[in-house]
Amino acid sequence: MEEREKAEKMLEKLQEHINSRFDRIENKLDRMINVKDVMGGDELLDNQDLCLLLGITKRSLARYRQKKLIPYYQGERKTYYKASEVREFLKKNEKQTEQYNLLK
Repeated sequence: MEEREKAEKMLEKLQEHINSRFDRIENKLDRMINVKDVMGGDELLDNQDLCLLLGITKRSLARYRQKKLIPYYQGERKTYYKASEVREFLKKNEKQTEQYNLLK
């Protein structure tokens, strides 16, 4: 009977641990949803998304932020970019590139 009680206590502890992990995940998801709501429902991109989209390194992206070339938002130790602002950034730089090419 002692073995059974030990096993039941271990299962209870394991269940509590699992439940606490699910609670943490749920809280993180809630915060992410709140960040998106604060951003006007616009799609948010993180550093990795934007690096893949632009074909640049994380260091290059950090330089863009340093030089204030692209708007960004900090939340939960992550950096986010509004998709609409990224589109504006791309359009602006496309025009600058076209003007540069015309001067050549």
